[in-house]
Amino acid sequence: MRTRLLALALLAAFTVAPAALAARSDAQADRLELTLPKGRLELRLLAPGVVQLRADGVREPATPVIDAQASFDPVDVQRSDEGEVQVLRSAALTVRWNPRSHALRLESPDGRLLLSGDLSRALDGRWWLRHAKGEPQYGIGGLNAFDAATGNLERQGKQLATAGKQGHTGAPFVWSTAGYGVLADAEPAHFDLSATEISIQANSPVRTIYLLVGTPAQLFAQVRQLSGAAPMFPKWAMGFTNSQWGIDQKEAQSLVETYRAKHIPIDNFTFDFDWKAWGEDMGEFRWNTDTFPDGPNGKLKAWMDERGMRMTGIMKPRVHTDTVEGRDATAHGYWLAPSKAAPDYFSHKTVRDVDFDQPAVREWFFNDALKHSFDTGIVGWWNDEADDSGIDTQFLNMQRAMYDGQRAHSDQRVWSVNRNFYLGSQRYAYGVWSGDIQSGFASMAAQRQRMLAAFDVGAMHWGMDGGGFKAPRPSDENFARWIQFGAFTPVFRVHGDFGQKRQPWVYGPVAEQAATDAIRLRYSLIPYIYGYEYQNHVSGVGLVRPLQFAYPNDPAQRDRIDAWMFGEYLLVSPVVEQGQTVKHLSLPPGRWFGWFDGKTYEGGGDLVLAIDAKGWSDIPLFIREGAIIPQQPVMDYVGQHPVTALDVQVFPSNTETRFDIYDDDGETYGYEKGAYFLQALTARREGHGVHLRTAAPTGNITPALHDYVFAIHGDSAQAVDSAGTPLPKLGTIEALRASQGEGWAQGRDRFGEVTYVKLEAGKLRDIRLNAAAVQP
Repeated sequence: MRTRLLALALLAAFTVAPAALAARSDAQADRLELTLPKGRLELRLLAPGVVQLRADGVREPATPVIDAQASFDPVDVQRSDEGEVQVLRSAALTVRWNPRSHALRLESPDGRLLLSGDLSRALDGRWWLRHAKGEPQYGIGGLNAFDAATGNLERQGKQLATAGKQGHTGAPFVWSTAGYGVLADAEPAHFDLSATEISIQANSPVRTIYLLVGTPAQLFAQVRQLSGAAPMFPKWAMGFTNSQWGIDQKEAQSLVETYRAKHIPIDNFTFDFDWKAWGEDMGEFRWNTDTFPDGPNGKLKAWMDERGMRMTGIMKPRVHTDTVEGRDATAHGYWLAPSKAAPDYFSHKTVRDVDFDQPAVREWFFNDALKHSFDTGIVGWWNDEADDSGIDTQFLNMQRAMYDGQRAHSDQRVWSVNRNFYLGSQRYAYGVWSGDIQSGFASMAAQRQRMLAAFDVGAMHWGMDGGGFKAPRPSDENFARWIQFGAFTPVFRVHGDFGQKRQPWVYGPVAEQAATDAIRLRYSLIPYIYGYEYQNHVSGVGLVRPLQFAYPNDPAQRDRIDAWMFGEYLLVSPVVEQGQTVKHLSLPPGRWFGWFDGKTYEGGGDLVLAIDAKGWSDIPLFIREGAIIPQQPVMDYVGQHPVTALDVQVFPSNTETRFDIYDDDGETYGYEKGAYFLQALTARREGHGVHLRTAAPTGNITPALHDYVFAIHGDSAQAVDSAGTPLPKLGTIEALRASQGEGWAQGRDRFGEVTYVKLEAGKLRDIRLNAAAVQP
């Protein structure tokens, strides 16, 4: 309940706390009956910014796109008639319906026309909507792993919303930075986008669509309400994952020991076929005792647990036909109809896919053998090759089997990566990776569009095979740059083809150092990253955001894939060209600060950066003015030590900015019952000083966190007070850190003058810094 109440606060006027999606007892003030030549449509305002258009008599979601548990509270609606036109108004939109012409108009609160359409053929399952010429359209889908074109983000012409194959991400959702979106309850869905029109149809008639109004963040919040929330990944999933095909217990232990000895942070090792007794009775679900002799008895898990390492494993949608489980599938009719029995490429025995759309198959799949494997250490799922079926819901429901099965068995959070995505999948702790991609700089560069297009359809847990999956072996430079890229993606992992290694030390000392530095930077940002993991759960907006999302009113950001926002306050543009010595970059409008060089940059123009082509040591990374960025000490793995203090970098702007510090146990679903800590930090430049506030926390746990040490960049303060009472000044930052109580100090860092303020975490504080001069 507390999680849902927080979601209410974050989504503000556009989303409301859940109640019941069924008919309301408010005399139907929120709906209109639209009479058409072939029948009737019902128009309902589900939320201030959400209009549902549904064929009369349709009561349930037609596809998994829409969450069957989706629910909304009543909306404050004003009804009126303007001649023969019927009007509904909420705080976020106005709807006008002309029953004579069957014309619908959707307007913003200030009267701007967003969408209009003749609905006379809607009951045929075909929808046409008009919008202003030149408005950019996003969403619908991305690219498969081996599509030749890298492409950009705007969508035009005929588009197919499908889960697709090998890394594709899709949703029957098109949206515009002009302030609207259209979501269809369809799978798959055919879109035709012209300069002024959106047309939607599907193989089966589309009976329900949703019109959404708002900023990009509000649009995705509404999609979250309609399609369902993404459960939080475990905190360890914010770290680094090494996946490998061709490994045994002895090598796995040796690699873990090397990571720890070198202090290269890592949290997860993912095993390919090697972990499973593939081809034997129950071999799809149990440990291979030849390669992992201490897997089934739990000794390997205990060894890994001592070193802070999780183990995750591959799963396939197929089972061997001449095994106990294969004969069981035959007896119960569990096979996927389009799937044919054929030799498996790895075991060379006959296999066939099971049909995960059947509830009975999902329940059967998470069986006692798999539960034992989970209990003995395989705590996450790499679901592979279900996209080969050509069915949009096969991967979705495969992971649903894992999610439902694990949640019924354990309170330990579910983690997965899968090889395609269709909207609705996110409800099942669903990550997606971009498929079996090639190594090399061209392939690496192409992943940028794939990641950002995944965001545009709601696939927020995106990752890739860092280093590339297929041969040839990546060059040392390619590997180093790929790790730097991966450090600024939601799911940070490496993987290679059979026998290929993706450990940093394999690629020479220069690449190892560059990769290690990038991984360690990632781990310093765990509090920042984990805060956005929670925001994704409650608001539907994830860690990575395309620039058109962050700057919807700037035409220069409409179709960019060369850079993206990492959270609200960091912009990254990784090096993706071999031997590059100079990089051209255009920063969005505003003031920016170079993470590494400490320089101040004015956005809105071209920037020329010198690139380290020999040491590969640099990542073009910039801090947005207004930033509030928490950091923690770098550890070998997440949770190695309790985090008792956070360093919080603050770059005040003239507009108040905010970051929510979030923490929980990182492992269980206790956060769903209020077992979390949440505290808002806000900052604003005011005249000669800065106003810094820490709000009263919410949630019912007290974390290990005791102190914040704010580094407030700009003119050094001459006095600091808390609610009018001066804070004690200490001579240095070192003395401040060592002090038992709150206080402040002056100093300098690479950005220039800094005022350090130490405050007790979890307390309500109102802090004012008074400087000698106004920050320019």
